Amino acid sequence: MKNFVQKLHNEHGAEIAEAAMVLPLVFMFLLGIVWFGRAFNIYSTIQQAAQQGAIAAARPTCATCPTTFGGATAVDTAVSNVMQASSVDPSQIINPGGGTSPCTTSAKNITVCQQVVLSTTPPLPSPLISCASSGQPEPTPTQFCGMLVTFQYPFTFYLPFTSLNLSTVRMTAQAQTRMEN
Repeated sequence: MKNFVQKLHNEHGAEIAEAAMVLPLVFMFLLGIVWFGRAFNIYSTIQQAAQQGAIAAARPTCATCPTTFGGATAVDTAVSNVMQASSVDPSQIINPGGGTSPCTTSAKNITVCQQVVLSTTPPLPSPLISCASSGQPEPTPTQFCGMLVTFQYPFTFYLPFTSLNLSTVRMTAQAQTRMEN
């Protein structure tokens, strides 16, 4: 019996048992940091893409026709270029809805609201008011006419070395900009 009790008090191999308990937790913590970093990278990329899309929509198509602004095709091109430059797949863009007048939905599921009254302080007017509509009030000093671009992008958290996805988050990108003259 004395020999058995001495073997129980032996500390040989305790480090291995401790490492077996701690290393999976450290690995999951580091993996969480990596996944959060990738999600943040995608979010900042889609925000930049929406901003570039709004700028493309607000530019006149030519110098002699200042009332004709870039359309949905220009927005699609600008958004796709920014997303592809950061290795984010633009074909996964989800339409958030809101394609009612004065908004349209592009071929790549991006909602483009052209010539609407925007506010310098949140929230935006709801429903959106078109600047081009007759009978609409003129924008107040805290408002201006511009373009609004909105879309959503899915991000899925996967468990490594498996095909299990933990959850899918829909990130929304929205940008507004004044129309250029």
